[in-house]
Amino acid sequence: MTLELYLIRHGLAGEHGSYANDDERPLTEEGQRKTRQVAERLHKLDIRFDHVLTSPLVRARQTAEILCAAGLSQSLEASRHLAFDGSLLDWLPWFDQWRQTGAKTLALVGHEPCLSEWTERLVWGEVKHHVVFKKAGVVGLLVPQTGNPVGNSQLFWLTPPRFLI
Repeated sequence: MTLELYLIRHGLAGEHGSYANDDERPLTEEGQRKTRQVAERLHKLDIRFDHVLTSPLVRARQTAEILCAAGLSQSLEASRHLAFDGSLLDWLPWFDQWRQTGAKTLALVGHEPCLSEWTERLVWGEVKHHVVFKKAGVVGLLVPQTGNPVGNSQLFWLTPPRFLI
């Protein structure tokens, strides 16, 4: 038995360095529009998430809120695990508890390079720098219901936003 784990990079945000506190950098109008289009397409594809876990940074949180507003999930939670300094190994205990709820689909909304590194560790057990995550891009992984998901997950979807808009 496997679970579906979707990793989603935040949409297009304001220029890096243009805000005194980079954590507060929001999505641009174009970023909001494209993220809504991606979310609407995911909805049309009957993708739903039992839970959305997001970085607390503004641009990621806004992306997660757009996903929920499009009807992809009714459950949203912010987690420091998905911020820039978040660690996959630190997140795994949270994930182990979540798996025990019986839920089947989880979306993680975060940043680069964390999301591509997490994807590669989950699939290959190590970072190879081969996965490219575009803004508002989506990766889908099949993750085992029990046991260590690191190196034991399967990539089933890697889509840049242009294929969803």
